[in-house]
Amino acid sequence: MKTAKAKKQPRNVAEKILEAHLVEGTPGVDPELGIRIDQTLTQDATGTMAYLQFESMDVPRVRNELAVSYVDHNTVQIGFENADDHDFLASVAKKYGIVYSKAGNGICHQLHLERFGKPGKTLLGSDSHTPTGGGIGMIAIGAGGIDIAVAMAGGAFHIPAPKVVGIRLVGRMRRGVSAKDVILKVLEKFGTKGNVGKIFEYFGPGVATLDVPSRATITNMGAELGVTTSVFPSDKVTRQFLAAQGRASDWVELKADTGAKYAEVFEVDLSKLEPLMAAPHSPGNIVTVKKMKGTRVNQIMIGSCTNSSYRDIRTVALYLKGKHVADDVEVGIACGSRQVVSMLAADGSLEILVKAGCRLLENACGFCIGAHMSPRTGAVSLRTNNRNFEGRSGTKSAQVYLVSPETAAASALTGRVEDPTKSPVPAVPAPKKFPIDDAMFLYRKTARKGVKGTEIVRGPNIAQVPKGQPLPEVLRAKCAIKVGDKITTDHIMPAGARLKFRSNVPEYAKFVFEPCDAKFHDKCMANVKDGFANVIVAGESYGQGSSREHAALCPMYLGVKAVVAKSIERIHRANLINFGIVPFIFDDPKAYDMLEAGCEISVPGLRAAIEGDGKAEFKVGGKSFTATATLSDRERHLILCGGLLASLK
Repeated sequence: MKTAKAKKQPRNVAEKILEAHLVEGTPGVDPELGIRIDQTLTQDATGTMAYLQFESMDVPRVRNELAVSYVDHNTVQIGFENADDHDFLASVAKKYGIVYSKAGNGICHQLHLERFGKPGKTLLGSDSHTPTGGGIGMIAIGAGGIDIAVAMAGGAFHIPAPKVVGIRLVGRMRRGVSAKDVILKVLEKFGTKGNVGKIFEYFGPGVATLDVPSRATITNMGAELGVTTSVFPSDKVTRQFLAAQGRASDWVELKADTGAKYAEVFEVDLSKLEPLMAAPHSPGNIVTVKKMKGTRVNQIMIGSCTNSSYRDIRTVALYLKGKHVADDVEVGIACGSRQVVSMLAADGSLEILVKAGCRLLENACGFCIGAHMSPRTGAVSLRTNNRNFEGRSGTKSAQVYLVSPETAAASALTGRVEDPTKSPVPAVPAPKKFPIDDAMFLYRKTARKGVKGTEIVRGPNIAQVPKGQPLPEVLRAKCAIKVGDKITTDHIMPAGARLKFRSNVPEYAKFVFEPCDAKFHDKCMANVKDGFANVIVAGESYGQGSSREHAALCPMYLGVKAVVAKSIERIHRANLINFGIVPFIFDDPKAYDMLEAGCEISVPGLRAAIEGDGKAEFKVGGKSFTATATLSDRERHLILCGGLLASLK
């Protein structure tokens, strides 16, 4: 007698991909899941450390399906450090079986979408905007470099068992409104904190009205929500995009089953959207363009991994055609890839932009990370990138607003904030065929195999990766710094010109918390010399922003053993654990007020607390409070060992 098979529950897209890649844990039962990673990507600001860590694992070659090393962040080569790092990255790629994308080829997320991303696959990247790949139906997640190293070595990646939030799109956007306005609307609803452990999945009839670049803009900037990732279905639009890239065979259909469940659903009527902006100094500080209309603008930067596709830059050209930018506004444009530049050259858009008075910048991340094109003192800068944290542009006094390419272009003509719906341009149709030129992707034929006998090039700025020490039985420490809410990884570990020290932890560590306390490094070193460990005290949403693992690695080097905060963001929390720093959360947020910079802190049973339920008693000047580090068995093991590298040893 045959027994009836249990009927499978309807599943959404995220659940389908995760289930197909599950190697540890049970959805709905375990708090943490381990998934197999198909593809990895790194960029040069985080890649050097990722590959130094990979080397320390003594694995002869990469074991995942595809690993790509992109050079797109520090392409401005002032001094020897960046050029040396690029040579190191190229030699590592050749030896271990990694595809290498040379500087000038383009921005990692734009390039990966064009040439490598596949629906239904998993992608792990050492950049927080890796979720861009969700625009073609991937589970694409940003993480620290050491997690990428583990994935390249064939290890699983661990995430909190996610809740899937459904974003239902209906209607069609009017001209002058675009995908940037969609994600800003979602940010207006959900904010930049409180979304840890969630995946945002887009569905509904409005999805079919969005081309792949538009979907990628939405998933890219979904990183600012603090979610694990964002994902779209893979449909006819996805198939057309991949076919136009000469990759039709990479397409598979992916859609949610009828009756698929979501933890909650938020509906966005695209037809009712109006142009939006994120005002200083947070991507979640949403205002309407209408409200800001007429505001004087000094600088406009168009590009970044959020808005540098052919569709985006061609739209800007249509707004500027036959016109000139205002005399007193500076306009810079950075395309996402050489493919985009080639198409703009072929259709006359580059000539339009040059005649309009725009500065054409390298296909790189530069202005987004403050590596160049910093605004003047006190400037108002409109930018199409994804983050406007204070000082990220390289100018602390600048007022940076995040806008769509349409709003940026319309405003460039007058030097004031303008509503792009008042003079809209025709929609840019999806190309039927993209020009393919993969000449600046090196070692594609030796991917996964590597080239034996390759010598790794190491410049003098490349230092060994420090390893953490086992967690002590008792914590005797000082509060090295007390910070407030929404402290970003840019506050902790400055980017811009400081990024050139990324391969040299002792040198880079001199700049930890530079924007908050320029003497942080010296204080930490003095505390360690006096026999104290260091503790960081923080408010809500500590560690927002970049996946930059140096924001945990360099504090570890300075003797930081714990962070005590009201809440900690996902990627940074994972990085802290990977480097043996305990991520404590106040049991009572009011205890935050008991602590001041420089105060002595003791935790008599630190190791016992971590071996148990994670709850520890902190003693400060005759008073005490409790804080808890909620950890999985795997995370507990890493903390006790002193971090991931120490545990591997």
